[in-house]
Amino acid sequence: MEKNAKILVLGANGLVGSAIVRELKKLGFLTILTPSRNELELINQKKVDDYFKRENPQYVFLAAAKVGGILANNTYRANFIYENLIVEANVIHAAHINKVNKLQFTGSSCIYPKNCPQPIKEEYLLTGPLEWTNEPYAIAKIAGLKLCENYRLQYGNDFFSVMPTNSYGPNDHYDEKNSHVIPGLIARMNRAKMEGRDKFEVWGTGKSRREFIYVEDLAEACVYLMMQNIEYPNLINIGTGIDCTIAEVATLIKEKLGFKGEIIFDLSKPDGTPRKVLDVSLINKLGWKAKIDLNTGLDRVIELYLKSVNK
Repeated sequence: MEKNAKILVLGANGLVGSAIVRELKKLGFLTILTPSRNELELINQKKVDDYFKRENPQYVFLAAAKVGGILANNTYRANFIYENLIVEANVIHAAHINKVNKLQFTGSSCIYPKNCPQPIKEEYLLTGPLEWTNEPYAIAKIAGLKLCENYRLQYGNDFFSVMPTNSYGPNDHYDEKNSHVIPGLIARMNRAKMEGRDKFEVWGTGKSRREFIYVEDLAEACVYLMMQNIEYPNLINIGTGIDCTIAEVATLIKEKLGFKGEIIFDLSKPDGTPRKVLDVSLINKLGWKAKIDLNTGLDRVIELYLKSVNK
């Protein structure tokens, strides 16, 4: 990507998109398009087509998506599959029609089978059943990946996909019911502390294992891949290659927040996928590795969160 190229970041107000914008600015890119949801309705095909014709972006980061944790995914199943499918189809087709130089689609590690071998290699895609609680979202993400792959095969478009592990960091969504694991735990446990509770409840057994990446690392990887002038495979994992249990994450957050109560586990609630850690050997071979460990990342994000709620 040339420093004066016109770069479109969709989802620029979200966790991943905003981090990509910060990374691009840090590297000196001059023309970054960041339309808000009010400025560009991605579920409206005509508005997407008109925007691409008018602005003529050369590079596109498709980081816009409807996202959430287990509860949100399992409750709003139709919304998750419909909105994500429509957005992907509209944007990827518009990028093809308007001859975008390169497009990067941001997927999710939930595309992989529930019980596939660990660590998860890119080749394990579509080798088994998905986790039921987020199946609609996963299917939508697989569809986006396959759109990129097949526009590439049929038309020669330089479209490819990245599959990040669970991300967290600045500009995260801290809804106590519908957010991802780390922001949800931080928000709920901080409330428990403020209310002086002696117990804090975590869904499931706490034994399921997850991998987490600080969003600044993720954004660096996304931009790094877009800047390389080589032919990529259709799909590239982005992660740290290190996992831990949900109980371990909750305990770390407890220590950092100074919550004195007991963590208890609600065994009536689902664990989701038993273990999910990505094989990151491909992206490491391409020259990128994560830098920020979970302990450091949690220190940063908890400090930001406490500043925001104590204003």
